[in-house]
This record gives sequence, C-alpha cells and structure tokens, in this order.
Amino acid sequence: MKNLLILLLFLNLAVLNLSCSDSDKTEDSNVLTGEQSEMGKVGVTVTSSSEEIAGVSNASAEVTGLVNGVSNYTAQATVTNSVFKNMIANYPGVTIEGDNVSVQDFKVQQTTDGIKGLTGPDAGIVVKYNSNVGDTYPIGSTGRVRTVVSKTGVDDYPYGFYFIKTIQVESNRQGLRSAGVVDKITYIANHRFGLVGVKVTLTDGTSTTFPIYSSAEN
Repeated sequence: MKNLLILLLFLNLAVLNLSCSDSDKTEDSNVLTGEQSEMGKVGVTVTSSSEEIAGVSNASAEVTGLVNGVSNYTAQATVTNSVFKNMIANYPGVTIEGDNVSVQDFKVQQTTDGIKGLTGPDAGIVVKYNSNVGDTYPIGSTGRVRTVVSKTGVDDYPYGFYFIKTIQVESNRQGLRSAGVVDKITYIANHRFGLVGVKVTLTDGTSTTFPIYSSAEN
C-alpha cells in the first residue's frame, strides 16, 4: 500500500499484543471496528532506528490532529537512497528537498482492532489484529489485496527489549513489480505496540526491515 508506505517505510510512522488473538471477523473486509487507539491521539510521536537503514535516517512523525477517529500526521526523514525517493516523489503531500523528505496531512484510522490508511488511491486496511493466515484486505479500487501471511502466536519477534507475537501482512506482488524495483511490502504488527516494522523486498531478492516505535500503546 503505497500511501502507508510513504510514512511507514521512509518516515517510519508507527501507528498497532503481546497477543494477536483470534476472534470473529467483521462483515466487511474493508471496515475497521474497535475503539480509538491511544496511538492515534494528538501529540503521539513515532520514530525508527537511531542508525541509518538503507539510506534512511532521522525519521520521525507526529499526530497533529484527530477528527472523528481520523488522525493527521506530519513526518520527515533524511533519505539518501535515490530508489526510495523516486518511489514517492509524485505522491500527494510529499515534499523532497535534496535528501530531506517530508509528508503533510497524512490520514490514518487507528483503533484497538487495527489500522486503516485513508490517504491516496491505495487506501484501505493495513492490518486487523483478529485476522488469520490467508485473510485478505482490498487495496482501494486497484483490484489488488493485502494478504495475512503469518500469525506467530508465540513471542519470537525481537522488538526493543522484548520478544513479541506478530501478525504479518503482505502486499501482493502484482502491481508492485510494475515499479521495476519493489517485489513486495510486508507489514509487521502487534496488537499492543501497533505497526512494529515494515519489510521491503526488492526484485533482486534483497530486503530491508524498518523498525517502528510509538510513544503510545493500545
């Protein structure tokens, strides 16, 4: 999902338990239920690794507004990787000045049940914590979907000082490959800590995982 990729990948927006438990699905795969997440409230900040990763550093984001359950974000990062800059150069709200990349008015719905992006043509559900492997979420009107590819059920994913359970959602390869660089995007989430990582796999088989940390929890 390119709209969330802008923040999650380059500006490392952290928007979702120690247990990602199973429960009944909602009727519509593109509807997000649940209570307002603390992560989506004004003043919450988001960061990534303090070290440069794949040409991305100094990444941060902040919730600057919350209206009717929709959070507005501003974000910025230093991006020296030309491939990444080219991927987002023409996306609405993105400004690139040399290696300085910023994003304004990026909208996300965050609840205790999951995350949904609301900006751009690829808007849609990024993750629902109660999903199971094989579940899919439509990506806007593109005809593509995101697919739940893993739900560990055990504390095996390193996150700061913890090992946590995760659910991983992958954007299908069709359409992503049209960019000539990206093979797939994998979103890594946890019900308590939200979106904890974004893995970008390129067509040459190499991959980079961007860790994501929020100042709030569900």
